[in-house]
Amino acid sequence: MSGLFCFTICDLRLTIYHVFMTGTLYLVATPIGNLQDMTFRAVEILKTVDLIACEDTRHSRKLLNFYEISKKLVSYHEHNEIERCKEFAELLKQGKSVAIISDAGTPGINDPGYKMVQTAYEMGMVVIPIPGAVAFVNAAIASGLPTVSLFFGGFLPSKKGERRKRLEEVKLIPATLIFYESPHRVGKSLADCLDILGNRQAAVARELTKLHEEFVRGELSQLAEYFSSANSKGEIVLVINRAGVSEIVENGPHTLADRVKELEGIGMEAKTALKKAAKEFGMSKSEAYRVLQLEK
Repeated sequence: MSGLFCFTICDLRLTIYHVFMTGTLYLVATPIGNLQDMTFRAVEILKTVDLIACEDTRHSRKLLNFYEISKKLVSYHEHNEIERCKEFAELLKQGKSVAIISDAGTPGINDPGYKMVQTAYEMGMVVIPIPGAVAFVNAAIASGLPTVSLFFGGFLPSKKGERRKRLEEVKLIPATLIFYESPHRVGKSLADCLDILGNRQAAVARELTKLHEEFVRGELSQLAEYFSSANSKGEIVLVINRAGVSEIVENGPHTLADRVKELEGIGMEAKTALKKAAKEFGMSKSEAYRVLQLEK
């Protein structure tokens, strides 16, 4: 009873990896600022694995020392990711356990991790996520903006032309938009957001969970003006409200009514189709119903 088992249910192919396979890869979330934001499970895993892979060994050693964890640390970042994947693969083959951590937050979220996860699955190894802090999630829930539907776009491009193109691409996504940004570019990025997205409600989250944690909320015009001269420092997350319903419906690739009809066409009941379409458009069910009446 080892190896992988494949079976088909309703034409959906599922691959099951059993926990008694050799080799386990752990993806362990670490604090984004406050060292006390570490789960009991994360500490226990890091104390028991054979190897911990991190972006910066000096940075991660501080965290391990705080929790009295004495394990071998090796660097794992974008410049050595391919080479390290091969090394970790050999350890997993030997039945060893490897934990990947980031400098802050959850590995794989705008940090290395994806390639090693792919490698582990290709080898038939177990991959186990150990949940914890994620900067963009914390920024979203404390922003005061809708969280029913979120779009996380990582870092905005550093070059103005590429940044504005990216904003045009996400302009009509029916979700609250979230981006990471560097402190020296935040003013310029907010100005571009205002120009491309319009004067939406937004929030700038800075230094989350740290001593100087700050949330600045307002319209993009206000935030762009404030941060054009502010001497910002630390990690920054931009949270921007979605486009207005009328703008999404008028300029989107298809209308709400089109999507409801499409879902009903594949056998979904009318109420269920409306609920699903509403979620996709970032609306409440009642709001979607009103829009649907206007479209008819």
